[in-house]
Formats: sequence, structure tokens, C-alpha cells
Amino acid sequence: MRAVLFDDHGGPEVLRLDTVVDPVAGPGEIVVDIHAASVNAADSKVRAAPRRGEPGLDFPHILGRDFSGVVRSLGQGVTDFAPGDAVFAVIQRGREGGYAEAISIAAALAARKPDSLSHVEAAALSLTGLTALVALEDEARLGAGQRVLIHGGAGGVGSFAVQYARHVGAYVMVTGRAVNHDYLRALGADETIDYTKQNFALVAKGCDVVFDTIGGEVHARSFAVLKPGGRLIHIAPGPKDFTPSRDDVTVTRPHVGRDRAHLERVLELVAEGAVKPPEIKILPLSEAAQAHELSQAGHVRGKIVFQVRP
Repeated sequence: MRAVLFDDHGGPEVLRLDTVVDPVAGPGEIVVDIHAASVNAADSKVRAAPRRGEPGLDFPHILGRDFSGVVRSLGQGVTDFAPGDAVFAVIQRGREGGYAEAISIAAALAARKPDSLSHVEAAALSLTGLTALVALEDEARLGAGQRVLIHGGAGGVGSFAVQYARHVGAYVMVTGRAVNHDYLRALGADETIDYTKQNFALVAKGCDVVFDTIGGEVHARSFAVLKPGGRLIHIAPGPKDFTPSRDDVTVTRPHVGRDRAHLERVLELVAEGAVKPPEIKILPLSEAAQAHELSQAGHVRGKIVFQVRP
């Protein structure tokens, strides 16, 4: 099969399309022929440099954390799927491999893809939806009447988060460039803040929840907008050696595990009309370097998804 891989850390140019051995399903696993694979911001970080505090990669390495495709074969003990079933999944932590034509994965992590979603749409909603739900539903317990500020609302996770926050009845404030404000309002934002011209810390006061997908100085400045007892949920780290400026708020970096239940919750929200797929830029696997260049620039609206098969 073909896969995008790299032999050492570096820039986007280290990514290459090559032929590798086809996967085999172990006990409890399925082999899936991938039709679409998602590009996530973390992919560029993994490619660029070793990750502090984590074990090094085995090279050559294939990136990719979520995908949609069709079951090819079953490992021993798998009874909940059959060859030909359309599925989507987020790969277990510590493993990758979505930038490829096929993958083996624990069957328990996959969910059935409905006909109402294309493979590209399902891939775009997989890790983004799971992450947003863990952050806002499980950790923040966001509810009606609460004020939430979502940083980076035009990105993949942010696009889902804005729609989810609107669905549960929160008052939704979102940071983003002016060019994305119409997009954000269409998703359900009540207020849009152009971070290039406005200081969100002066605009978004009295927040019950801040959902930070950006990190760095944005994380540090977010404490100013929280009311006492507020919750800062972040999926990107703050500045190095940063010490929180307040002890009357809760700060959580959630553990985004992988499971079928959250993917099925994503499908529930889609079926209800509460959430729709984000804007998607489709590229072939052969343009993986371009995908990473776009992702690293930090201004992708919605998601980049590889179309691996028609």
C-alpha cells in the first residue's frame, strides 16, 4: 500500500509518498481501507521535532490520527463489524498511521459511518468532535445561559465547539480573524472578536468558560476574562514556566482519550442538526507537504482532509 512517511524530523519537505507493507489485523482489530484521513495541527509538531517528555518515534513514521474508510478484514474475536462496513475512528494514543491507504486499529475504537456523511466529512469530524466534546461537555459541563469564549473558533476543533456551545444554549464569543467572522456567525457565534485589532481580555468579560485551542500568551491572558469560579479548558500549553495568576478559577487540560462512545455522540449531534461538518479543504496524499505548510501557517478555516480513495 501507499503511505506518507518521513525518516527524520524536519520541515514539510521530509514527507514522502512511498510503498509500505499492508497491515494485518491482530486479535480484536480490524483492517480498514482508508478513504479519507484528517490533518491535525499536532501532525506538524510531531514531524518537526522530538516531543519533550515522550518516547522518540520509530522511523520511518506515518502520521495521522483519524480517518474514515471501509473494513477490509477482521482479527480474531471481532464480531461487531463485517468486511464492507463503513467506519470512522480516532487512533489510540501513542499510535498513528492515518496518512495511508490502510490501517489496523482496535475495533472498539471505530464507529459505523452513516450514509448521510461522506468519508471526507466523517474524517473531518472525528478527532475535532471528540476533542470538543471532551472539553466542553465532559470537562466544562457547558450549559444554557453560560458565557463561553472560544479561541480559534474557525479551526477544526473550534468549528465544532462553536456549534456545540450554541446547541446547549450558551452565549458564544469567539476569537478569529475578520475574514472568518461571517463563517463563525453562521456556526452560531453571538460575538466575534478580531484578535488582530481587539484585545479579547477587554472585550469578553465575565466568562463562565474559556476554551483555548491556541495556547501560549492567549492562555495567559485568558485568566482576565473569567469570573470567579470560572473554568479554563485548554488543549494547547501556556507559556513555558507560566504560573496561573488566579486561584479562584479552575484550569484543566483534558485527557482526550479515544473511544466509540464519543464518536457516536458526534453522530447524534449531526443527526439532530446541531452540528455540521466544518469547511473542508481536500488534498491528495501526494500533497502532504503542502497540507503541512498550510496547517503550520495557522490560518486554515475548518479542516484539511486527504482524499485517499474516491
